[in-house]
Parts: sequence; C-alpha cells; structure tokens
Amino acid sequence: MTLETSAKTETARPVPGVLDGERAAKLRRAFDAEPRNRVAQNAVTRNPIDDVAVNRDVVTATDHTFSHLLDKWTVTDQKQSGRCWLFAGMNLFRVGSMEQMGLKDFEFSQTYLFFWDKFERANYFLESMIETADRPVDDRVVAWLLGHPVDDGGQWNMFASLVKKYGLVPKAVMPETKSSENTTPMNRHLVQKLREGARDIRAQHEAGASVEAMRETKDGVLDAIYRMLAIHLGTPPERFDWQWNDKDDAFHRDGELTPQEFAQKYVNIPFDDYVALVNDPRPGSPYGRTYTVEYLGNVVGGEPVRYLNVEVEVMKEQAKRSIVERGEPVWMGCDVGKMMQRDEGIWDAEMFDYGALYGTDFDLDKSERLRYHQTFMTHAMLFTGVDVVGDTARRWRVENSWGDKNGRKGFYVMNDSWFDEYMFEVAVRREDLPADLQAALEQEPIVLPAWDPMGALAAPGVPR
Repeated sequence: MTLETSAKTETARPVPGVLDGERAAKLRRAFDAEPRNRVAQNAVTRNPIDDVAVNRDVVTATDHTFSHLLDKWTVTDQKQSGRCWLFAGMNLFRVGSMEQMGLKDFEFSQTYLFFWDKFERANYFLESMIETADRPVDDRVVAWLLGHPVDDGGQWNMFASLVKKYGLVPKAVMPETKSSENTTPMNRHLVQKLREGARDIRAQHEAGASVEAMRETKDGVLDAIYRMLAIHLGTPPERFDWQWNDKDDAFHRDGELTPQEFAQKYVNIPFDDYVALVNDPRPGSPYGRTYTVEYLGNVVGGEPVRYLNVEVEVMKEQAKRSIVERGEPVWMGCDVGKMMQRDEGIWDAEMFDYGALYGTDFDLDKSERLRYHQTFMTHAMLFTGVDVVGDTARRWRVENSWGDKNGRKGFYVMNDSWFDEYMFEVAVRREDLPADLQAALEQEPIVLPAWDPMGALAAPGVPR
C-alpha cells in the first residue's frame, strides 16, 4: 500500500446506506430475543412455508358444493406449456360440442391451434420488426419485442382470431406431441431463428432496403419456422374424416371435413359476440373505457385485443349471468399462484397468514400490486359453477387445465374474496351487457404500453 493510498483510506468518508457489522449484529440479537422467531424458523426450515402459514379456518370453511354446476366432464392437461388460454377457449367450446355429438367426453386438438398460433405469432413478430426497424435496438419497445418473439400465452381475442381463420379439429386428428406438452426446447430454437430474422431485417433497413425486400427476408424466415413447427408438432391437416360412437354406442359419420367446416358445425357459441371485461383499478385507468396493449396480438389483420374496464362487481354479475341464466361456462384470466392451496384446490384472499409468520404486514392493495409489479394475469381457466346465496355469489367453481391430480379431480373452488383481489378478466356475450357498457365498447381504445400487466397473459404462461 502506498502512502497516497493509505491517506485516502484514512480520510475516506462512510458511504451513505452501507450496512455495517453492528447493524447485522443488532438484527440477530433482536431475532434471537423473540421466541416465536425460533419456532417459525424451525417450522419453515423443515416444511414448505405454505404448509406452515395455511389458514386452517379457510380450508375447513370452504365447501366444494355449488347451487349452479355445469361440468359433467373430465379436466384437460396442458402439461409443461403455457397454452392455458387455448385450453380454456376450447374447453368452453367443447361443452356444446359434446352435447351435439352425444359424447361423454371430447377434446379439440390443442396442438392444431397451437401450431397456427406459433406460425402467426412469428409473422406478427417479424412484421413488428419491420415496423420498428428505424428505432435503436435498445429502444424499450424493440427490446420488449425481442424478449417476447413467440411466447406460449395469449388472450381471448387472439384465440377467437385463430378459430375464425383456421377452424378446429378433434384431438385424435392432431394429437399431443412431446414438444406440445413441453414447449421449452422447441421455443428455444424458434426464438433463435426469429431473432436472426430481426437482425437481418434491421440490417436491411440500415442499408436502405425497401419494405418489400424486408418482407422477402421475412418470408424466408417463415419458411424455416413452418418446417420447424411441423417437425415438432406434426403437419396440420387440411381435410380429415370424422366419425364416432356416441355415449349410447350409436355410430355417426360426417365424412370429410375441413377444420373450418368442423368448427362451423360443432361450435355452437357465438364467440364473435364475446367481449373481454377487465378489472384494472389503477389511477388513470377509468372504468367504462376500452383499452388495448401495444403490440399485443398474434394474427396480422386479425381481431385486435380490446378490453372494457369495469368494476369487479360488474365482472361478477356478468360471469354469474352466463352460468346461471345461459348455462354456459366463462373463460377468465387471473393471477393463479397467489393465495392458492393446490392440494385442496382452494383460492381465498386469506388462504395463508404470511404476516403472522414473518411478523410483518403485507398491505399492497390490488391497484398497488399492479403498479408495483406484484400481480398480473398469469393463467386462463373456466368458471363452470357458482354458489349463489340470495343474489350474491360467494364462491366459484373453476375448471383448470393442470390434469386431475390436484383439487377435486382437477376442479378448484374460488372463494369470492379471491375474485376481488386476483381476478382480472372474463369473456362474456356483448348482448348481455347493460346498454351503457355496450355503447362504451364503440370507443377508440386507450393504448397501453407493450409491457403493461394487462397484456401479461400473452407472455410465456404458467405450466402446471
């Protein structure tokens, strides 16, 4: 050490905010002085924290019976993928399809629609790269797009756009594959190819190339993407033969159908009439207004993602009406992992008493959780029942797509307190809305940034 360095060391002033050893020692003494800390430490170091913090009163008070129950079928399983939104949409459709065909159980091919979503989303991403080619690569929008080229998740309008364009097929016609059930390896290679395409398109723009030339580059990338998808997922059929035995063993034959013809014949829900209601209580997000999220979509030229922001009680009323009056399940989006007891299949706002365990309060409200990145939409499922007392819904029956090992053979119960805090979206019929909300749908939507939590359901998604 030189004299100059030594002098600098001796005269150095303390850096503000630095944690010193005395502070740590004081914290340790305070922790050791409180006996309940030792009890909590012993419990949590040997057991999952949710097992320690669970509110037993909530578990014992939560019943799995409902005044209005629709489901008489088995649950589906998205496996290790983020395809919940596709599963929830097709599970909504299959209710009427099973009745129409006289089947006890039936599934549309999730792999078929997933193939076309990936292909369309690749095109959507590359078109976005062409549109933003004049921005710096570290521009926040460009960086966000490069971080999410071809995610698994999606929204109601994105699902509707796919069905309108590509139709549907039975699961037997295009079954699950290793890559549809575990999407990470396939996505890794798709993302790499798309980022290479983004690099080439941006280089062309920098060199003064025309949009037409950039689209030729895009088409070459899409050729590779289609080939990769077909290798991983199988080739989607253009036509197929459909015949089946119903629940009474009677034989039926439809002959050869296209996917569009099959969907037109066996989807009896007017999904074009459905609108997405969201509950976004943040300041600056007024109720009765429509919203969209920048660069949220999959099909170029397809149905834009549009939300109508409403009070949570409006969401409840419309979901209840669909179940009770129409006898239809409800597609919905929520923050699935919060306050969830998976084994019992229960969601409740007071499911776990983390505050008592840690000796501290957790007091962010729903608006603050959105603003401070503590909550966002992570999962789509179906409401298939509701328990109504008087005119009030006190709990909701949920069909998940995580297989039948948790909950009651894959069905969960959501207490109404959880709906208030962690429910964000439902898709319902436009014609069922009050006149003022129908009129509000005609507004030009407020555009939220690409990274806004209202678009988070289209991100990677939550595997089971």
